[in-house]
Amino acid sequence: MNNYSGYAKWIFVLAIIALSFTANAQKVQSDKVNIGFAYPISTNGTHAAADTNYFSLNIIAGVSAAERGFSFAGISSVVKNDVKGIMFAGFSNHVGKGVEGMMFAGFMNSYFEAKGMQFAGFSNISKGKVTGAQFSGFLSKATDVQGAQLAGFANVARDVTGPQLAGFSNVSRKITGSQFSGFINTAGDVKGSQFAGFINVARKVSGVQAAGFINVADSSDYPLGIINIIRNGEKGIGISIDENETGLLSFRSGGKILYGIIAAGYNFRNKEEVYAFEAGLGAHFLNTSVFRMNAEITTQTLESFKSGEYFKSSVRLMPSLRPVRGLELFGGPVFNYVNTNTTEGRAITDKYIRTWENRWGNNFEGIYIGFNAGINFLF
Repeated sequence: MNNYSGYAKWIFVLAIIALSFTANAQKVQSDKVNIGFAYPISTNGTHAAADTNYFSLNIIAGVSAAERGFSFAGISSVVKNDVKGIMFAGFSNHVGKGVEGMMFAGFMNSYFEAKGMQFAGFSNISKGKVTGAQFSGFLSKATDVQGAQLAGFANVARDVTGPQLAGFSNVSRKITGSQFSGFINTAGDVKGSQFAGFINVARKVSGVQAAGFINVADSSDYPLGIINIIRNGEKGIGISIDENETGLLSFRSGGKILYGIIAAGYNFRNKEEVYAFEAGLGAHFLNTSVFRMNAEITTQTLESFKSGEYFKSSVRLMPSLRPVRGLELFGGPVFNYVNTNTTEGRAITDKYIRTWENRWGNNFEGIYIGFNAGINFLF
């Protein structure tokens, strides 16, 4: 009973507010105040679909030609033409033409175009242009967006000027701004950046492409991913060796500046932790036709697939020569940080600058300087 009395109190308050609008509404013949239960049980009756209202209060659902102020419906509102003002609905708002103002719905807002902000628990669906912002628990969709799209799952638009933020995916033909998603971004031309938990796909990107695993583009100079398939970029298969006798077969891929690294190999010094895996990021500097400087940040692990851990994080500075097209020779110093709890990991080198024991476990940690050298076959 307490809940029902609370609802009744709020309905009574809204009714009083509505009555306060009535005096002003009577001054202009076309001004309407509509209070009702559900169409056609309202003060506008069967004529409600042809009326323009400055205040609407419907316990269940309302229908009107246009709204010019405040509209509230317990479940749903349907407006045949346009809205200028604020709309609230417990479940959904539906507007045939444009909206200028704000929309709030527990589940869904649908409209042709909008200027302002739209909030929905599940989806905002626009058939035209949105100037402002769409906020949805699941899906935001529009043709053109000048502002922002935010959705718990996906944003979909043709042209976007502003950011797209989604829990799973963003889709846009052209975006001037940035895309942020938990899994995938898909776009044509991006005048800005893409950030995704797993994969970015685009045609041309003028900013950064950052993905947890893979970037795909026709043109992208600043991809940040383990694998980067850039059509006008560079890919290379390499063979390398380091100071610990770890040999790696690597795949480097990226744009003109940034690239990703993924590698696997074998350690010839150890007896148990012999299987090597590596991932990282790199950048090209001082790029000429025969020489360039490569800087890389990598993480490597040696595995026996039984027990124990060996992790090595490295910062490499490697001058490289390209004596002929498609061939690169590289080598240089490496600053290493090691974290291990294995006997072989502790003994793999004796050239530590500093060592210490991890106070939270039995892990051995150390830093030292080594080297890395090899050859890349570029394509």
